[in-house]
Amino acid sequence: MESSKRVTSKDFQRLGPYLFEVPQSYRDDMRVPARFYADAELLEAIQEDKSLSQLVNTSTLPGIVKYALAMPDIHQGYGFPIGGVIATELPDGVISPGGVGYDINCGVRLLGSHLDLAEIEPHLSELATVLYANCPSGVGKGGSIKIKSGELDKLIEEGARWALGRGYATEEDLERTEENGCIAGADATKVSPRAKKRGLGQVGTLGAGNHFIEVDVVDEVFDAKAADRLGLSPGRIAVQIHCGSRGFGHQICTDYVKRFQQVVLQFGIKLPDRELVCAPLSSHAGQDYLAAMKAAANYAFANRQVLTYHIRRSFEQVLAGKVSNHWVYQIYDIAHNMAKIEEHQINGHSSQLCVHRKGATRAFAPGSPVLPDAYRDIGQPVLVPGSMGTASWVLLGTQGSMDQTFGSTCHGAGRTMSRRKAKKMIWGGDLRDQLEASGIHIRAGSMPGLAEEAPAAYKDVDRVVEVVHGAGIAKKVARIVPVAVIKG
Repeated sequence: MESSKRVTSKDFQRLGPYLFEVPQSYRDDMRVPARFYADAELLEAIQEDKSLSQLVNTSTLPGIVKYALAMPDIHQGYGFPIGGVIATELPDGVISPGGVGYDINCGVRLLGSHLDLAEIEPHLSELATVLYANCPSGVGKGGSIKIKSGELDKLIEEGARWALGRGYATEEDLERTEENGCIAGADATKVSPRAKKRGLGQVGTLGAGNHFIEVDVVDEVFDAKAADRLGLSPGRIAVQIHCGSRGFGHQICTDYVKRFQQVVLQFGIKLPDRELVCAPLSSHAGQDYLAAMKAAANYAFANRQVLTYHIRRSFEQVLAGKVSNHWVYQIYDIAHNMAKIEEHQINGHSSQLCVHRKGATRAFAPGSPVLPDAYRDIGQPVLVPGSMGTASWVLLGTQGSMDQTFGSTCHGAGRTMSRRKAKKMIWGGDLRDQLEASGIHIRAGSMPGLAEEAPAAYKDVDRVVEVVHGAGIAKKVARIVPVAVIKG
């Protein structure tokens, strides 16, 4: 059976209200079944591209355990589907750059405030303009934070802690960041000079594509106790940052995909798709990529931290003397493009696994020792941005996610339309006018870029969230909606 053959409804079975499985018997090279989450409408959208075939392909990777997984926001990506989750067992399970993605540690940071919409509504237009000016965005755009090449090595090994030393962070920011904003084991010597050159001038920048800064308002609360702990109440203002490791992470992925083309030959690894190139985690190549990937992850944590600093000074610039308290505090920061070494239960035994989450979010349950003290009893905050102009969600990790998905859940709405198709079908200027008319202040550098991220190009994020909530792999806390959007 061809690895590129599209998976259709006759090839999978329903295991539960929201859970489906392509059995291991579907193809001779599958090592485990392939599972995915959906409802009836999302199921139709999922079958319109090759993402399920890509999911099946990931089930062939050496060392994979239990099953290959995909979240309801699944869509076609590079090698792995976006929304894909797999875990390989140490020491000889593989690590694959395609299972992380080119934008290593693309993620979301949520900031809270003590402001209500009514307080800042008269100042929203100015705030949007100042945020756009202070937070550089766009393809290749450089930042206002200047660092030297020697300091970049320190940044990528220290992550957000580097930002703390420069006065761009607070200790509470770090406490409320995944891995406290620094993944141990990052090694600057495993990063190419070209990657460092690309990353040198982009610290504190947003980039383009689906990256954004949003000023949001809490629309609805579903878990009052948890929402109160997070500082989310109806009418309250919050801010989201969605971005990653910029050209630095992209170059690291490019470098190691090229290197791994030879590694798979060296180890005799047979793959149904060359985009799945990988290396045994115990190999020198596997360890080198892991150390470089961690460096990119730390770069992204520092990048979002510097953007937080820019957002705080923007609120100060616009709101000082006009409102009683304009400080924005950190709620949480979480990655959704990462491979991490974690302990999980496999057949009743604790095993060390390399968990790849590509377009999927870690969703650890209450009691997890890696969570901040402030949230340990309620579970890990999960941040799920929607498409531009639509709602986003704050969820919590559950025991169900630990039992079913290696502590993982969805990361967003998921595309239904390519960027190229969106630009053909949607005029950015019209979209901007529509969003402005609905009360959302838009600041964007490119109308074609705006069209690429139109709501029509994405699945319904509310539907995606209903699936993960109904399946028990995340729990709804609050729904937030945008009042200002800053795009590249």
